[in-house]
Amino acid sequence: MLKLVSSVSSKREGILLALLLVSLLWVSGTNLGIRESRSASLVQDAFPEVVGGGKDKLTGDREQWRVQLSWPTKEKRIPQTNVVNHAPGWTIFDNLYVLNGTVYVVTDELETIPPRERMISTAINVRNGKEAVAARLPSDQEMRIISTEEARKIFGTAVGVIDGVTWLVNDPPQFITHYYHWAAELFFGFWRTYSSLDPSLPVTGHTPLAAIRRIWFAHTDSDHWRDYAHMNEWILRSAFPSLTSEYLNDWKERAELGRPFILDRVIFSDRAAAMHGLDFIRTERIAAEAFTLPGSPHWWSTIRGDIVKFAGLDEDIGSGTSHTPVITYISRQEWGRRMLRQEDHEKLVEELNALRDKHGYEVNIVSMDKLSRIEQIRLAARTTIMMGVHGNGLTSLVWMYPSPRATVIEFFYPGGFAHDYEYTTRSLGMSYYGVWGNETFTSLDLPPVKYPEGFQGNDIPIDGTVVAKLCQDRISVK
Repeated sequence: MLKLVSSVSSKREGILLALLLVSLLWVSGTNLGIRESRSASLVQDAFPEVVGGGKDKLTGDREQWRVQLSWPTKEKRIPQTNVVNHAPGWTIFDNLYVLNGTVYVVTDELETIPPRERMISTAINVRNGKEAVAARLPSDQEMRIISTEEARKIFGTAVGVIDGVTWLVNDPPQFITHYYHWAAELFFGFWRTYSSLDPSLPVTGHTPLAAIRRIWFAHTDSDHWRDYAHMNEWILRSAFPSLTSEYLNDWKERAELGRPFILDRVIFSDRAAAMHGLDFIRTERIAAEAFTLPGSPHWWSTIRGDIVKFAGLDEDIGSGTSHTPVITYISRQEWGRRMLRQEDHEKLVEELNALRDKHGYEVNIVSMDKLSRIEQIRLAARTTIMMGVHGNGLTSLVWMYPSPRATVIEFFYPGGFAHDYEYTTRSLGMSYYGVWGNETFTSLDLPPVKYPEGFQGNDIPIDGTVVAKLCQDRISVK
């Protein structure tokens, strides 16, 4: 009798434990706000005899669902495309189809699909003028939005499966080869878009979001996505070590197969499509559109943490307000373009060194092109205040820790201004100041965008005393 009670109790406990585990998993996913891909469950419906099959099944049989998905009869449903999150130029799709180089959105709910020109373009170089804008508008060659009935006619009864997460870059190489446009625009916007699926992402950066499996450069070959300093590949490979890349020729090869594919989950980015958004019009930054999506204030901590650790430092380096402040002046005085007046440069260096001597601050006067990639990242990660003339070197601000004292100070020719580094700084939750000679302004009182004569020249004035005072004010923040 005791054995019978024990047996029944054991079964009940087993059932309750199983239900508890299922509930915990469901609640955990719900609380995190993670939106998982629908493709896996749909594929399992199509292959119930393969997925989760018995132990006597060969591994190869169980893997069949990852190769091909079929619907031999009308009773078998075709997976519909789901727009998981969208902002102009930045779209997360589940179940996106590709055939003959054309992207297909398959849906019987057309009202859920954003306007095509806000998702994709013809991927030609961005030029000014009405004709150039019109030439970038997509046609059926770039993307078709079709019903499930049309999909059966076009695709037949089967499609190849490309599982995992894919980042599809639908841009020409026009801007990609520039470190700023890669790191602080394209990569910036990509991760802000993807991390919108985890709005509870903590300051540690730890997230259950799946690492991207591959990146597709649909219109760029393998030689034209890297910058001259090779920072682009450092960022990509250190953040996603297992990632594989496909390029223009690979895209063409897949198109020439003449067979349809279904992509599990896709982060689709398109510069020209982003330019239709109001936030781009206001800031001239394509990444600005991604910030209209929900997100955590710590959204960038995942990428920064991984890259800083890859560079050999602790991910918390630069945090807090109790460590010795690190001031980094990125000099362009040997660059030959967009430089300070030499006497003003020397006065600035003198004032910064005076802060070092009086208060014990660490002061670094550097030319970024003279440092190795790992040295650039390590220095930026430790920096409390970064300053310099408007230029590519300031891109390193993305590796700073957004502490209360973290500040970027940008020098312009008087009357000139561009949003590039101001927007990037603000997006990371750090303080920003622009300087015209002895006049300063912040993100709260920005001047209009202008490129006056002298903007690109070598006669940019700066008052080193004003900059040093600003540094002292920012370091005093607790």
